[in-house]
Amino acid sequence: MKTGSTLKKRLHMLMLVCLVPLTVMAVYLLTLVNQLSERYDFIVENITMANAYNINFKEDMDYLMYIIVANSERAKELVDTEQSHIMISEAREVFQNLYEISEMDYGKNQLNRILKSLNTLEDRVEEIERDALVSGYYDKNMERLDLNIRILTELIQEQIQKYIYYEATNLEVLREGIRADVDRGIRMSLVMFLLILAGALFISRKITTGITEPIRRLCEATRVAGSGDFAVRAQEVTTDDELSVLNTSFNQMVEKIGNLVEDIRVEQLNLRAMELKLLQAQINPHFLYNTLDAIIWLAEAGEKAQVVRMVSSLSDFFRTTLSKGRDDISVEEEETHIRSYLEIQQFRYRDILEYEIRIPEKMHHCRILKLTLQPLVENALYHGIKNKRGLGHILVTGKMEGEKMIFSVSDDGIGMDPDRLKKVRRIIAGELADENPPSGFGLFNVEQRIKLNCGTEYGLVIDSVYGRGTTVQVMIPIVKK
Repeated sequence: MKTGSTLKKRLHMLMLVCLVPLTVMAVYLLTLVNQLSERYDFIVENITMANAYNINFKEDMDYLMYIIVANSERAKELVDTEQSHIMISEAREVFQNLYEISEMDYGKNQLNRILKSLNTLEDRVEEIERDALVSGYYDKNMERLDLNIRILTELIQEQIQKYIYYEATNLEVLREGIRADVDRGIRMSLVMFLLILAGALFISRKITTGITEPIRRLCEATRVAGSGDFAVRAQEVTTDDELSVLNTSFNQMVEKIGNLVEDIRVEQLNLRAMELKLLQAQINPHFLYNTLDAIIWLAEAGEKAQVVRMVSSLSDFFRTTLSKGRDDISVEEEETHIRSYLEIQQFRYRDILEYEIRIPEKMHHCRILKLTLQPLVENALYHGIKNKRGLGHILVTGKMEGEKMIFSVSDDGIGMDPDRLKKVRRIIAGELADENPPSGFGLFNVEQRIKLNCGTEYGLVIDSVYGRGTTVQVMIPIVKK
């Protein structure tokens, strides 16, 4: 088959037309959702981290510094463990990370103020811790606690609240941006969906029409061919796909079927013509004239019994020959036919003809083509016995082997030399059918009728030896009533 657009490729194209745009649209929507989600998570995470220090940092730092100032017994432990510095370092690390990832200047400014305030707070904490372990600084440290530490933690808390407010404002802006992006995504998705739908409908209609229309025309051609019109042809398609192969194969098949039907019709006509010729040959005027002359001679001689016998045999002969237009008769009827023929001929050739028929009674109910054995018997008499110039014997036998019946017509006449036998075999095979005059027409006719009606594996087999005689075997299938 030529390389081209196959049905499979067309269907794949249809799938791609639908899937590729849908995939692009899905990727776009997923990317949009992911970006919005990342921005939302980023702001919420910033607010969460900042809000943790907004709630606890001031109270924890104020309380810790109060203990250091007011409780001299615990002051040394808290100073040695650097609890306050740890709290400030942790807060500085958090707000430093927020500063590094912040994208807006306002946010960076707020975070920078928080970091500076933490540095200042750390310096004031170091002053209090340094004097907390020395007696006589209680009042001064309490003053530092009120004027420095608590004011700085208050300031840091306000700065953190401003930063949280800023991030919350960004969250609202983000929400509005998300709403706008969602609306834009919906509009784009709707436009893309409509474009995909229109393109898919157009291409799918074109592809399906390219598939279904040739199939519809092929179905119509098949219906016409099914009605017996083998001149119909499927319209050729321009593509090099399976439909083109199907249409071409259908046209070739219909052409071959038409040729076969025409051959069968011609063969049937030939068969009817051969049967007509055979029937005409059996109603041979010379044979009829000679038989009637013999009957007249017998009547004049007063041989009434012979006249009755001759007339009866002649009647049986022509009754079987006509057979009410049937093509096949029983083996018993065919035997009666050849017996009538031989009885008539024996009266004419009583000095040179003897015959014997050995057909088992179990074969009598089987079917056989009319005028199958009689032409063989006639051929044995005229081409074998008469040319011998002496008494001759014709033997007709029959037997059943498996699914076949085998009849044999033998004579001990003159026989044939190898060249003549070869020629007769060619005549039977139809190789010399145009010979004029058609010598051996009777054998050829029987052979062709058997092959046309029973099959090419059946037919005649002829053997002959010059000076000793000829044997013709007939093989046909067993067909019972």
